[in-house]
Amino acid sequence: MTEDLSGRPFVGPAGKMLDDGLSEAGIDRDQAYVTNAVKHFKWRPAGKVRLHAKPNAAQIKACRPWFEAELETVDPKVVLCLGATAGQALVGPSFRVTRDRGAWLEWPHSPLVTATIHPSAILRARDSAERKDAFAGFVADLRFVAEALK
Repeated sequence: MTEDLSGRPFVGPAGKMLDDGLSEAGIDRDQAYVTNAVKHFKWRPAGKVRLHAKPNAAQIKACRPWFEAELETVDPKVVLCLGATAGQALVGPSFRVTRDRGAWLEWPHSPLVTATIHPSAILRARDSAERKDAFAGFVADLRFVAEALK
């Protein structure tokens, strides 16, 4: 919800997790362009809070031209998809984070594209050991990106 209210992506708890991972991997967030592949916040009520809801294919498709314009303007060396929604929005519906993370993926644009888990997945881990393992895997994926940026 922090992102929704601020109008900027990854500024809440998941953003802090992203910052921590980037720092540990040696990537300066100030040198990264952070955006959302899907440009609206779909949610469902849960008491006093709003929970994120996965966008459908039509919503993902509607946001694609906006993302492609950003891609053309920013001209990145690497595109990193954070989570299944971003991966499916960019690579296609067959994308699976658990299978496809940490490797270069096929897509019709020139920058390299890879994926990792969404930082919120780390926050949702059941216990500290699972959180530690998830964060270590996240950082390993970010180091894969850092190597390509050298």
